[in-house]
Amino acid sequence: MIMRQYRPADENAVYEVCLRTGADGKDATALYADPRLLGHAYAGAYLRLQPEYAFVLDDGEMAGGVAGYVLGALDTREFERRCEREWWPALRSRYPDPVGVPADQRTRDQRLMRMFHHPTPALAALLDGHPSHLHIDLLPRAQGKGFGRKLMELLLTELAAAGSPGVHLGVSVTNTGAIAFYQRLGFEHLADAPYTVLMGRTL
Repeated sequence: MIMRQYRPADENAVYEVCLRTGADGKDATALYADPRLLGHAYAGAYLRLQPEYAFVLDDGEMAGGVAGYVLGALDTREFERRCEREWWPALRSRYPDPVGVPADQRTRDQRLMRMFHHPTPALAALLDGHPSHLHIDLLPRAQGKGFGRKLMELLLTELAAAGSPGVHLGVSVTNTGAIAFYQRLGFEHLADAPYTVLMGRTL
C-alpha cells in the first residue's frame, strides 16, 4: 500500500470508504437509502475545498484501490465559511430540510439532510489552540498494520508546516477503538458534545 495525495478521480472511492466505515468503523451501507449522503457530509467538502490536505491509502486497482484516507482543514472557521458559500448550497437544493418531520421520527438519511441545512459550528473554545481538524477512515483490510498512524503523521506534518499550532477531531463516544487509537497518537480529551468526544493534539 502507498500513501499519496488525493486525486479527483478518487472521489467515488473515498465516498465508498466513508460509507463502509460509517457505523463506528463498521459498514454503514445498509443504514442509508442514499449511499452518498455520508460522503457529502463528512468527506466531499475536504476533497473540493482543501485537497492539499487530503491523502489516500492506495493498494492498487487490482487489490481494490483506495483503502483509506485522512482529510484535514487548516483553519476550521475559514473552512466553515467556505462550506457555507461553496459546498452546502448545492446540497441544500438537492436534499430538502426535513423540518416538518419530528426529530425522533427522522430517518438516518433525513438526519444528514438536516445537517446540510443546519451545520453545527466547531466550539470556539477548541479553536484557540487547535484551529485545524481532521477525519480519518480505513477499511478493515488496511487496519492494524500501522497505516492509520502513518496517514495521521503525514497530515499532521503538513498542517504543522503550514503554521497550525494544533488539531482537533470528534469521535463517537461508542467508538472505543478509535478513541484508544487517537490517545496512542498523543490526542487528549478536550470537551464533550452530544454523542461525541472532542480530542486534540498540539503540533
